[in-house]
Amino acid sequence: MSRAENRLQLEFGCGSLKLAGTLDQAPGTTGLLIVSGGNELRSGAFSGQSQLAAKLARKGFPVFRFDRHGVGDSEGENRGFTASAKDIHAALEAFKALAPQVDRVFGFGNCDAASALMLAGGDKFDGLILSNPWTLDESEPTATDEPTHTASAIRSRYWEKLKNPREVWRLLSGGVNMAKLAKGIASSTRSAPAPSDLVGKMRDSIASYDKPVRFLLAQNDRTAQLFKEAWPLDTWDSVICEGAGHSYVELDHRAWLEAQILECLRA
Repeated sequence: MSRAENRLQLEFGCGSLKLAGTLDQAPGTTGLLIVSGGNELRSGAFSGQSQLAAKLARKGFPVFRFDRHGVGDSEGENRGFTASAKDIHAALEAFKALAPQVDRVFGFGNCDAASALMLAGGDKFDGLILSNPWTLDESEPTATDEPTHTASAIRSRYWEKLKNPREVWRLLSGGVNMAKLAKGIASSTRSAPAPSDLVGKMRDSIASYDKPVRFLLAQNDRTAQLFKEAWPLDTWDSVICEGAGHSYVELDHRAWLEAQILECLRA
């Protein structure tokens, strides 16, 4: 069966509204439901989620994606990720109805989609794969003059440089931009942001969830860095993708993401 024949475009109900979904069919009994982050379509940035779904389906795992209320081809008003629990539940029920052989479903989301899965309490998923969860009370990231990295990440970076004799020589020989260095040092002294109400709600919502949860964190992503500062990761299954940015756009980072998801699905 070709990829086109293997992919179904469909609508499913959520209350009185119709939401748009896509099912990449496969014979496996374990499936993945992908929740889109931000106001992103179910295809994902640069079709990343669409490509991921196709790859996983070729390995035997059916994958369901959808547009939440007011996004893409779905009806209704877009009320943001904090109000998407009903959408997620409806998508999960539609997935199970369309792929009746599936007896386990994992939920996957990046950024505020990961947060939405947590706010939904894990719903009826058999496991969660949560990438770079969003922890700020604002509904979306905004463009600011803030540094890309958190203060703790900047301190860690400078400490690693000071342990490298070559970097010390660059500093002593004038090979370092002193204005940039001064700005970085100033940024490294900032206090960590206070825990947000959103983090508290995520913690309370997921507290009674007793199925597997894995956090995936992109090393160079500020959203992931903020999450690390706000969440007790030492008590959770978490893995860091070295050198990766928020959306895992590099080929090796995409391969890492796929491998992590497959490991969870096969467990």
